[in-house]
Amino acid sequence: MDWTEIKIKVPVTDTEEAEAIANMVVPYGIYVEDYSNLEQDALDIAHIDMIDEELLQKDRTVSIIHIYISDEENPFEAVAYLKERYAAVGINCEIDTDSISEAEWADNWKKFFKVTEIGERLVIRPSWEEYDNKDGRVVLSIDPGAAFGTGTHATTRMCLGLLERFVYPDCTLLDIGSGSGILSIAGVLLGVKHADGVDIDPVAVKVADENAAMNGIEDKVSYIKGDLCDKISSRYDVVCANIVADVIISLLSNVDNFMKEDSVFICSGIIDVRENDVKAAFERFGYKIIDEETMENWRAFAVKKI
Repeated sequence: MDWTEIKIKVPVTDTEEAEAIANMVVPYGIYVEDYSNLEQDALDIAHIDMIDEELLQKDRTVSIIHIYISDEENPFEAVAYLKERYAAVGINCEIDTDSISEAEWADNWKKFFKVTEIGERLVIRPSWEEYDNKDGRVVLSIDPGAAFGTGTHATTRMCLGLLERFVYPDCTLLDIGSGSGILSIAGVLLGVKHADGVDIDPVAVKVADENAAMNGIEDKVSYIKGDLCDKISSRYDVVCANIVADVIISLLSNVDNFMKEDSVFICSGIIDVRENDVKAAFERFGYKIIDEETMENWRAFAVKKI
């Protein structure tokens, strides 16, 4: 399969809004080049203060957003949509496209996927990176391949942070829209007895199985190809969904059918302009917010049935 890489150059001050719009086009295969805080990011994330001269020469005034769309999904239509949306909100942009093979797509973004420490206990380690675990964190090794979920995107990081707080030893977990399997695998590494993940994409199911095996927990997770909860019949202590606002609102009408009496539903992938819509749905379907996360222009919530 061939893919089109769409590169969107925007002023660095517009990065968050431009990224949110790009996510409306495709919710996977996205990374952002932003060198505006290069020195501080190097200290905070990589714990280094020596930076390659080539990086130091990067333009600090712009960001480049990279997204990948298969030829089957009409990349030209996506470009037209992006130009229209950016013009509507007043973001100046330059958009370029490159056609790449699936192998090139799978490798091209790896240089931007680095070790990421999340919350108090977790660290996400790309399978090809080394990590000196001097703080004794729970290490999740992952190779997302063509599936969404590296732990670097704000929506995933917030969901992982909430999972860290709400999973407990011997509980059960359902991951709706499991992608690379990162949430369900993290849950098991944090103490979950068994996790089930469901994704409509067979490639994601295959990748998630491989990532579970990489972390030595393949006997504690199961991945199913299905549309949301249509293949699910059990009830769980914790249910999570890192998707988009409209799907979360739809799930709220029946997700309690898969939750135990005191279960927690963790949902992320909610852009700030849809926050009130989701909160209204919580109220309409009888859920109360017990915890929440805010990162960039994204929101995540942990809720319980009233």
